[in-house]
Formats: sequence, structure tokens, C-alpha cells
Amino acid sequence: MFVTAIVFIAILSVLVMIHELGHYTVARLFGVHVEEFGFGLPPRIFGKKIKGTMYSFNWLPIGGFVKLAGEDEEDVDREKGKIKSETERSKYFWAKSRGQRALILSAGVCMNFLLAVVLTTVLLTRGITEPTKIVHVETVSANSPAALAGLKEKDVISSIQYTDKTGLQIKKLQEPQELIDIVKGQSGTSITLAIVRDGKPMTVHLVPRVSPPQGEGPLGVAVSNLEKHKYPLSKAPFMAVKINVERMWMMLTSLGSVISKLITGQKLASGEISGPIGIAQVTGQAVKYGFDAVLEFMAILSLNLALLNILPFPALDGGRLAFVIADKFGKKARPAVERVIHQVGMIILMALILLVTVNDILRIVRG
Repeated sequence: MFVTAIVFIAILSVLVMIHELGHYTVARLFGVHVEEFGFGLPPRIFGKKIKGTMYSFNWLPIGGFVKLAGEDEEDVDREKGKIKSETERSKYFWAKSRGQRALILSAGVCMNFLLAVVLTTVLLTRGITEPTKIVHVETVSANSPAALAGLKEKDVISSIQYTDKTGLQIKKLQEPQELIDIVKGQSGTSITLAIVRDGKPMTVHLVPRVSPPQGEGPLGVAVSNLEKHKYPLSKAPFMAVKINVERMWMMLTSLGSVISKLITGQKLASGEISGPIGIAQVTGQAVKYGFDAVLEFMAILSLNLALLNILPFPALDGGRLAFVIADKFGKKARPAVERVIHQVGMIILMALILLVTVNDILRIVRG
């Protein structure tokens, strides 16, 4: 439990800090003054000002934040009279072009996507399990038809020969389920398997059991088409981008389904939406499976953070970006109005998080 909590806090902190680092880096690139870069969330433990920026360490060890000069135009309106030069004016977020503001706002999302790609690249170079079109034997039960026929672990089963109502059939195998389905229908009758062992083709004859022991199939073998594949560093980043684009699309369609169900009042499936407690629970499961599982979970979580933040909802990066885009088409909202909209959006988000958290607790209690 303690290890899970530490890993959970570490993952969220890294994801949020990477996100905020994106805003910080692009803001500095465009000359926007960063008033504070906070590690963790307030209240502050201590801080040190370096070249005009306060770098603070805060009590809540989850994530961080970046405070840009002139991010809130309502406050800036009261200070515009104090700005004495164009150089001083250029340090404010509101003074930048729409394009620059859009890039600053979207930088956090881009960093989260980039982090997901980097983590996936690491996993690809370490080796990932992928489906192939080759069916191989993983385990053989003692005294089973497979064991008696001489089948061994790692044997590749290329085809199966059997007789049905229409006569002799030969089926090339690419999926484990194909073998399973055929064998079930041939219980008690002779079949022939074409196998490859150490590069040499062989055939074995056996009769699938009609009533196999509990936990064993008619043949007494476990088969799979999954193999571990390591990608070279020259190919891994490109494959990582492809994988994460596909994942983000799946997340987007899944999110659309959830929103549709909420609007129409349909019941959500268990675990279809989770809050901090649900994420912590999945973190614990990832920890049990090891380092690679934690990395993959972190990559998926980073993608989720990117997707949620780019949504055009008030208080999120996407919501702020929507106001910048609206400004381009001459529909600029008054700073006071925009501020209230973002505050309402934040209240709604906090209420949703609370609701989802309560649902997670009830799901865990009910088992």
C-alpha cells in the first residue's frame, strides 16, 4: 500500500510537472515573465527568487503550477497605467500575439504527448509482447494427449488436419482460437498437427479428449500467438508516435461515448470512468506487474491528461485556447466575464472529481 501511494504520487507529480514545464519553457521562449514555478501545490514551504522568477516548493506533493505575468487580464487592466515601456509591456502574456498565446497554452498538452511517446519508445526498445500470425505451444500438461504425442513447449503449430462431414480438411493456423474451435469439434476423433520444432517440420497424431480434467483442454496444451519483439532505436520513436496517436483516438471515442451516456442518462459500466482513487487502484495493479507495466500505465495516463486538457472546457488549457481563437474572429470576451467563466468551470470540474471519487469508493466497498 505504501509503495503504491509513493508510485501514484510520483507518477502524478511527473505528469503535471512535465505539463507545466511545457508552459514555462514556451512562455520564456516568447519573453513572457514567469512570476512563479511551483513544485507541488500551495501552501508554500519555501521558495527562492532567481532572475525575477520565484521557484517554490509546496506542501501538497502532487504536480505543480506556473504563474505567468499578465495571464489574468482583469488584474492587468489595473496595472496598464504603470507600464512605462514597450519592453516592459512585452513581458506580459496578454501582450503577446494570438499565435504565441495559443502555443503557450497548448505547450503543456504537447509535452504530455511527447512524454507518452518517450515512455513508449523505451518500452519498445526493451521489448513488447505483440500478436503474430504464428501459433506456438506455451505449456503442455503431463499425461495429456499432447504430452503423449510428443508435443513440446515452443513448438510452432502451422496447420491442423481433420475430417468433418464434408471430408478431409487442412486448416492453416494464424490464431489460437482457430485451433481451439476445431479441436472442440473433433473430440474423440483423430487429428494431425503439422508443427515446426527448431526449424524442422514434423507431424504428430493425437485424439482430443472428450472429458478433459478441470483446467485442461481436450489436448492439454496452452497455445498463444503472442511474442516479445524488440524494436531498434531507429524505428521505435516512429512506432511510438503511431501507437500513441491510435491510443488517443480510442480515448477520444471512449470519452465521446461516456459524454453521450451522461447526456442521455444511460448507466455507465463499472470502471468506465475513474477518479484519483480509481487511478491509484490501477497504479497498485501496475506495480505488481513490474517496471514496464508502470511505464506503460504512466504513458497512458499522460495521454489522458493531454486529451482532457485540450478539451474546450472553461478552466482547462483548451478552454483558455478557445477564448484566444474566439478573439481572432472578433468575439473577445471582457476579462471579468472570462474570469468568471473559468471559475465556474473549475467549480464544475471539482464537483465532477468529487462525484467520481465517491463512485470509486462505493465500487471498492461493494467489491
